[in-house]
Amino acid sequence: MAQEIEQERTYLAAILPPEVYSCDHVSMRDVYFPASAEHAYTRVRQKNDKYEFTKKTATDPTTAGIMIEENVVLTREEFEALAKGDGRELRKTRYYMPYNGLVAEVDIFEGDLKGLVIIEFEFTSKTDMLSFEMPDFCLADVTEDPAIAGGILAGKTYDEIEQRLAQYGYRPL
Repeated sequence: MAQEIEQERTYLAAILPPEVYSCDHVSMRDVYFPASAEHAYTRVRQKNDKYEFTKKTATDPTTAGIMIEENVVLTREEFEALAKGDGRELRKTRYYMPYNGLVAEVDIFEGDLKGLVIIEFEFTSKTDMLSFEMPDFCLADVTEDPAIAGGILAGKTYDEIEQRLAQYGYRPL
């Protein structure tokens, strides 16, 4: 089992930079467990033809952007069996866009969450994460807003989260 500390900032997109569509990208299918959890921290993920099981655990009570992430590689058969379980699903395409020596992970949601675009940046240190300045193609920092986390978004529709997004001035992209 691979374990790592994930340090990230999460933003709502203000615009979709035109260059995003020329960047490397992957199709993702996430199923979060259990379906009854208000905020699920356990998921199985299909990323093109790769599969994994992930469990996230908070490490720092002062920021939602720092988590222990444990990953186990799965076979397609294992993923499919687990994905049929008691979970909530979301689908997105993730684009990896270079930005000032970092990579902006631009998630364009599909299906019931179409119109939602979230951009994440991962950091190697807490200092870098906390000193990072929001790019102009981002609208609002939602790192600390649990309503925007994948484990809460899974299984929802855009209509269900539209009012929350409107509090940030977000408009569907």
